[in-house]
Amino acid sequence: MVPIQMVDLKRQYLKIKPQVDAAMTEVLENAAFINGAPVQQFTNALQSYLGVKHVIPCANGTDALQIAMMALDLAPGDEVITPSFTFIATAEVIALLRLKPVFVDVDPKTFCLDPEQVEKAITPKTKAIVPVHLYGHATDMEPLMAISGKYNIPVIEDNAQAIGGHYTFADGSKKMLGAIGQIGCTSFFPSKNLGCYGDGGALFTNDDALAAKIRMVANHGQSARYYHDVVGVNSRLDTLQAVVLNIKLPLLDEYIKARRAVADAYDAGFAGIPEITTPFRASNSYHVYHQYTLQLNGADRYALQQYLQEKGVPAMIYYPVPAHRQKMFEDFGGAAFNLPVTDDLTSKVISLPIHTEMDADQLQYIIDSVKSFLNQNSK
Repeated sequence: MVPIQMVDLKRQYLKIKPQVDAAMTEVLENAAFINGAPVQQFTNALQSYLGVKHVIPCANGTDALQIAMMALDLAPGDEVITPSFTFIATAEVIALLRLKPVFVDVDPKTFCLDPEQVEKAITPKTKAIVPVHLYGHATDMEPLMAISGKYNIPVIEDNAQAIGGHYTFADGSKKMLGAIGQIGCTSFFPSKNLGCYGDGGALFTNDDALAAKIRMVANHGQSARYYHDVVGVNSRLDTLQAVVLNIKLPLLDEYIKARRAVADAYDAGFAGIPEITTPFRASNSYHVYHQYTLQLNGADRYALQQYLQEKGVPAMIYYPVPAHRQKMFEDFGGAAFNLPVTDDLTSKVISLPIHTEMDADQLQYIIDSVKSFLNQNSK
């Protein structure tokens, strides 16, 4: 059996090696390392794939979130509502800009921002809402966008873990995740469902004026070369990363299908086990399974993680400490937030390997290993 990885990027690369090697060689020979033609080609292709008017590439997903908030002219002291159960970058950029993170609890099934809790948290100082489509599952966007419209508060979608997913509205219409709020943000970190071979990111919007502002902020605040209208940053996707993304984007739906097949196998393998709650799939969310995350009920996840490691099975805990309980947010009153669902989930979750190259033998071995641990440690 091939050694099991959380994400097997080498085997994925080998399947597209001739195309990648040829495209990278062409960039090296042309020496157009910054803003080469492949960057605009990828931008156009991703706009078409997402059904969005504007895609603005940048250096990474964290930059994308920061640029989005800068483009909305958020000012120090403004409140930004976001979940605490997420990778730290989502809240980190809020603090970096001296905004105030307002942490709101998540839905216990989807792990995503709970719209009812969002509305309760709104104050006159609330200037943005940042939902996270965690692990590849959509936030319930229809009620969230209704709240956005009711209070005139923009939504910045953190879509770093769910590119290629979509959300179905009550009328049956569908929109790609990242293309629903005023701004969408994503990451092309190598382990993402659509990943490059370094760092990369992008922002999406259907608002022409906002797109112009985003482009300006991402390019040193320039309206024209050497004319700087606003304070900006230097954040761009390089040509070498763009050629990789150009090759991978047409394969994204195939990659997602493979991930969903892995999730189906796990679901079947763990069915009926009381110590395990498998990931929920809401009917209005097309889950793309950036992670396959279990909730353990009455089982020691750290003992399971150690047992699996000894068996050659990697398992990760995303995320053991929620943002509001991190030391970095002490000065922002993080500990004062009462988030019982978040605290419960962060004590229970564990993620198993899931990627595009997994085979039946690997899957069965992982399932059997988890079951073996539970059988040995049942009360």
